[in-house]
Amino acid sequence: QVQLVESGGGLVQAGGSLRLSCAASGRTFSKYNLGWFRQAPGKEREFVASIKWSGDNTYYADSVKGRFTISRDNAKNTLYLQMDSLAPVDTAIYYCAADLWTTGPDPTFESWGQGTRVTVSS
Repeated sequence: QVQLVESGGGLVQAGGSLRLSCAASGRTFSKYNLGWFRQAPGKEREFVASIKWSGDNTYYADSVKGRFTISRDNAKNTLYLQMDSLAPVDTAIYYCAADLWTTGPDPTFESWGQGTRVTVSS
C-alpha cells in the first residue's frame, strides 16, 4: 500500500479555482492508478476523476468534465486535481485514492487519504 496525504483545500468563491495535491509515500508510486473522490455533507462518496499509472488515460465524472483536470507527477510522487469554475455543489471533502488495478469510477481503490475540505461559497 501507499500512504496518501491530501492538501490544498479551502474556502473559495463560486467561479474560483483550487488545486488539490496528494502526496504519496513509497517507491512504487508510478505503478499505481490514482483517483479523486468526494463526499458532500449528507451524501455518499462519489467519483470525481482518475488517471492510470501510465498517465495516458484519464476519466472524469460528467459533473466535473471541462472544469477539473487530473494529473500526476511520478517524479514527485504527487497527484493533482486542478479545479476551475467551482460552484457551491462542488463543496465536499475530497479524497485521493490509489490501487494497482482499479481505475475509473470503481470505488474499490485499496489506499485512501484522510481528505481535504473544499468549500465553495455563492
